[in-house]
Amino acid sequence: MAFFAPDPHLTTNVAHDERFLEHIERAWRVDLTNFVQEGVPKIVFALILAFIFQSIISFFVSRLNKRAGQLVGNAQRSAQLRTMASILRATSYAITGFYLLTQILAALGVSLGPFIASAGVIGLGISFGAQSIFKDMLTGIFILIENQYSVGDTIKIAGLTGVVEDLSLRVTKLRDGDGTVYIVPNSQITTVSNLSRDFAVGTLNISVDAREDPDRVMSVLQALAVQVRKDEAFKDIVISDPNILGVDKISGYEVVYPINVRVMVNQRDGVMRELRRRVLLAFNKEKIAFGSSNSTLIVQSPTPEPASTNSAPPTPASDQPSPSAASPNATT
Repeated sequence: MAFFAPDPHLTTNVAHDERFLEHIERAWRVDLTNFVQEGVPKIVFALILAFIFQSIISFFVSRLNKRAGQLVGNAQRSAQLRTMASILRATSYAITGFYLLTQILAALGVSLGPFIASAGVIGLGISFGAQSIFKDMLTGIFILIENQYSVGDTIKIAGLTGVVEDLSLRVTKLRDGDGTVYIVPNSQITTVSNLSRDFAVGTLNISVDAREDPDRVMSVLQALAVQVRKDEAFKDIVISDPNILGVDKISGYEVVYPINVRVMVNQRDGVMRELRRRVLLAFNKEKIAFGSSNSTLIVQSPTPEPASTNSAPPTPASDQPSPSAASPNATT
């Protein structure tokens, strides 16, 4: 029977392993209990807060978009509201994501002290290496607060002109007339020329010959400008009567008469083309000559005839002898 007796060392190892597994099981049970009792409520509470925050943001975003859709006659204000809605949504996502990350790490028992300290050191290093990014974002905030321009506006920034297709805190996207898209960092924007704010003024300089009657020229220009103002195609575009300023410049035989027309934003080119067409027709009908910017006058003198070396110079008629005196044999 002693042959089947258990080995005392084996029995001790098995008992030790069982106690070790029981200790691990007990520790896992305690950690799981603590997580369920403390960690899960924290995560649930964080999710509820995040849901409430996002619901509030979504409500304001939808209201802004709805309000923008109702502003049919004010495209500039509508574009501004849509821009604010998109930036508000993106900012809320970033804040919610960072808040949930910190709460989940805290619920899992991860110490946030080293994490925050490391993030501070990393942020300090990034701030020195990426100053332009922070400058872009700071400039973008002031662009939105001061309402310098919005999506859909035609602007001129950093030497580029185009329509604003997208606006964020870091960059502004422009598309010019030939379809090219320019991405301009906001930190490079020092001066903004907004061509879509309130109204636009079109100026057409008409060059007329200086010998034409100024009063007659101004009368013809005023008449055709009023015709464009009352035209069915332009009566809702031209927002005030055109202004003929008079004689603006005299250069040689050229006199410049400017025409100023106040039109709706982004509608200037069509009115200017129609004015040019009507000026050509009116001047042709009234026989008014256009001026020439070339002030050079070329005068060509007649070419003298070369003198003949073989022929004698002509004798005046008073010095020629009469036929009777020249012939001694003449009869009387």
